[in-house]
Amino acid sequence: MTTRRLALLALFGSTSWAAQAADKVVYQPVPGWVKPAPAIDPAKITPDSPVLLLLDNQQRLEGGEVWQYTDTATRIASPEMLGQAGTVTLQWQPAAGDLIVHRAEIIRGAEHIDLLKSGTSFDVLRREQQLEQRTLDGMLTATMAVQGLRVGDVLHVTSSITRKDRVLAGKVQGFQPLPAAPLKIGYARARLLWPAADAVKWKLYLDAPKPVESVAGGYREIAVPLPLAKQPDLPSDIPARFQKLNVLEASSFPDWASVATVMAPLYATDGVIAAGSPLAAELAKIKTASTDPMQRTAAALQLVQEQVRYLFNGMDQGNYKPQSPAQTWELRYGDCKAKTLMLLALLRGLDIEAEPVLANSKLGDLVPERLPTPGAFDHILVKANVAGETLWLDGTDAGARLADLRDTPNFRWVLPVRASGATLTRIAMRPHARPDIEAAIDLDESAGVGLPAPMTATITLRGRVAQMLQAAQAQASKDDVKTMASRMSDGLVGSATIVDRKLTYDPVTGTAAVAITGVAYPDWTRTDQRFRSVIDKVMGEMKFEPDRTRTTWAALPVSTGDSAYYRAVTRIHLPDGGMGYTLEGDQSFARPMAGATIIRAVRNEGGVVTLDDRTVSIGDEVPATEIAANRRAIAAAKNRLLSIVAPADLPSLYTRVAAMKRTGAVARIAALYDRGIADAPDEAVGYTNRAWFWEQVYDRPKAIADVGRALAITPTIDSYTWRARLFQASGDRDKALADLIAAQALDSSSDEVVERLAMLRADRGEKDAALELIQERIDAGGKSKAAMIARKAEVLARTGDKDAAIVAIDQAVAASPGNPGLLNSRCWIKGTLNVALDTALKDCTRSIELSDSTVAALDSRALVFFRLNRMDDALADLTAALDIDPDMAASLYMRGVILGRQGKPEAKGDLIAARTIRPRIDDDYKRYGIVP
Repeated sequence: MTTRRLALLALFGSTSWAAQAADKVVYQPVPGWVKPAPAIDPAKITPDSPVLLLLDNQQRLEGGEVWQYTDTATRIASPEMLGQAGTVTLQWQPAAGDLIVHRAEIIRGAEHIDLLKSGTSFDVLRREQQLEQRTLDGMLTATMAVQGLRVGDVLHVTSSITRKDRVLAGKVQGFQPLPAAPLKIGYARARLLWPAADAVKWKLYLDAPKPVESVAGGYREIAVPLPLAKQPDLPSDIPARFQKLNVLEASSFPDWASVATVMAPLYATDGVIAAGSPLAAELAKIKTASTDPMQRTAAALQLVQEQVRYLFNGMDQGNYKPQSPAQTWELRYGDCKAKTLMLLALLRGLDIEAEPVLANSKLGDLVPERLPTPGAFDHILVKANVAGETLWLDGTDAGARLADLRDTPNFRWVLPVRASGATLTRIAMRPHARPDIEAAIDLDESAGVGLPAPMTATITLRGRVAQMLQAAQAQASKDDVKTMASRMSDGLVGSATIVDRKLTYDPVTGTAAVAITGVAYPDWTRTDQRFRSVIDKVMGEMKFEPDRTRTTWAALPVSTGDSAYYRAVTRIHLPDGGMGYTLEGDQSFARPMAGATIIRAVRNEGGVVTLDDRTVSIGDEVPATEIAANRRAIAAAKNRLLSIVAPADLPSLYTRVAAMKRTGAVARIAALYDRGIADAPDEAVGYTNRAWFWEQVYDRPKAIADVGRALAITPTIDSYTWRARLFQASGDRDKALADLIAAQALDSSSDEVVERLAMLRADRGEKDAALELIQERIDAGGKSKAAMIARKAEVLARTGDKDAAIVAIDQAVAASPGNPGLLNSRCWIKGTLNVALDTALKDCTRSIELSDSTVAALDSRALVFFRLNRMDDALADLTAALDIDPDMAASLYMRGVILGRQGKPEAKGDLIAARTIRPRIDDDYKRYGIVP
């Protein structure tokens, strides 16, 4: 027999005899202590009756044993229910007690079909049901396929599960679920009884009338009628102690000290590391490596965390006895109990004071409100006193190193496990020493405002996430790493094109890192005649929106979650060495906000802005009295978001692109897109990304070629429409027409395709074909009808039918009065046709008054002023439009025309820029009778 097999036998040996006695289903009558529920009356069952007709839970606590009796009756209301209820499944833990089946029957009208007498029985599945979730809980599952069950039947099953935890030294704990409305049940009850001489406490947490204890036949009992009334709603962001467990809890433990005492023998460490054993050798290595107690503690913790994998052994289901450290080291797996005992033994072997402490990993803040029971906890870890400092060491955590020893877990309250007993202890929270997530981002925006920025980012993670990434390093596919890198970059720099990514793990620091290379797209917006880029993601994305509007919620504090430490250091290389670029908004500070501390340091040196943001939280609550102040502080901070402000005399995009080409920036950025394509040559997205870049720098032939490559891989309506626009801008109307026809073949319902196709046919002189396309959409009606009538007016205007164009655009405005877009369209059509200029002026002015985005209407009104020979007014509107959008080709062109007629030299630059941005603009305006 192998050593590993011997270890496995040792692990389960303590339960082998009980398993032999209890691993089969027992069939017995209902015990005498049970009070039967009212019988099911088939005559009273209607289609409106609840599906769950009966749910009767009764629990007896006696002699250290918990006997849970359950009686259920389910109405088979539909074929779907038949499929769900056709197999009865019961689970129990044979090491602790029996599964007893009392009854299994089908009620069909007045007939009761006894399934057990007919020979149907339960089969026991021996497989561990949750092994895939790293859970070895010792549970067995009994199943019975119900033969002959029909829609309309009632399936009536009655069973008991007994449980006796020997390690509890005769003490008992019981938990019964308490369902509440809106759940509908025909008859439901939770009954609890125990010997009258026993000191048993019980507690309800939900809002309900307090049951009255009664005594009969030597037993005390309570009964809770179910379902309870609908419970009051509570906000989701309250601390755990305000949450209400939906259980009836019972315990014979008089206090927390008795819980600590009963658990203490399980964690005795004398002699558990035998001299000369493999684990003793590991202990000796730690001793030899350092005499410093902190170093030794870190080494012991790292050994337990990283050399023993986690496998849950069902602690909260009564499996309280840990396996020995020798077994844990041999098997190289263990749960919190096993890891804690092993770590205790190592630390005590290093002469370090340590003790186990019980914790609740999710509801630690609620523990002081609960009855004293071992079941109030689902976790155990080590509290150590090292060099006068209290350390909380969790063997099931991951990646802890020397620097992390002083970090505190999020369990709030713990119970030291001592033979002499102990009371609950609150953990004094400390900030994490190292960031849980740390990002180092480098953005090269030196090419210019509004242009793509080469980007590198390294995201470093520690703890469990780092361990998961370490495992993924060998197993994750290329696509998995791509997806992960994209999600990370989205959270740091927004949308980005990732061309390379690398996942690494550093065993020395216990951290994993994702290194990303790509192209980012900084968001520059123009306000008050200056371009600005908000770089304040911490405050910009902060949310603090607790709802305390209800009177019953007004005094509830806000939970801000667990302890966390995030850091992001961002370096931004500015254009022109930073000349003329300034910062506005909040810079260096350290302030508490919404339960966290935000620490910021900013430098602007040598053309590089460095932003160091740290968010540190220890899970502090925000008292109800401070919610309003926090909201005000956050709102104020959001009004002072840190931004980079470009110079007022920033050159136009056309000029910036020309500079990019001279300095080689275009080639450097294009090389990154090339890497993205080489990384995934069979994916269209790489080509569309590069095509977008070529269009941004006005290299349309290369953009057309890349869109074509994307179409060869994945034909889409967007790509066909895009290439058609590029062809049209390049003067190739035939190819543009072919692409729009192909786009329409892919999706004939697209309004955009119909509009573009109609305008192109109009420009080709195909008036009837263009009008036919538009008229089909007008006749179809719907939300786009008014817009389509406006497009019809444009077609008519382009083809010289002035009167019909005015009639059509008047119809569009009448169909949607007050629509600023349609008012602008009418102004524009009148301006291009040089008719009704007085009303055109009113339309444009009204559009400007109604619209959030005024640039198009300003440009249109400038055209009308030009027609009226009001050149100063036209220039004023064009300047206003270009202040909003400095690269609007139409406004640049018209300003060039006017300045040229005034003999001003600036006209040439405007016209060159307009023609670069929109190569066919001379042809467009020549149609209107306007030439430079």
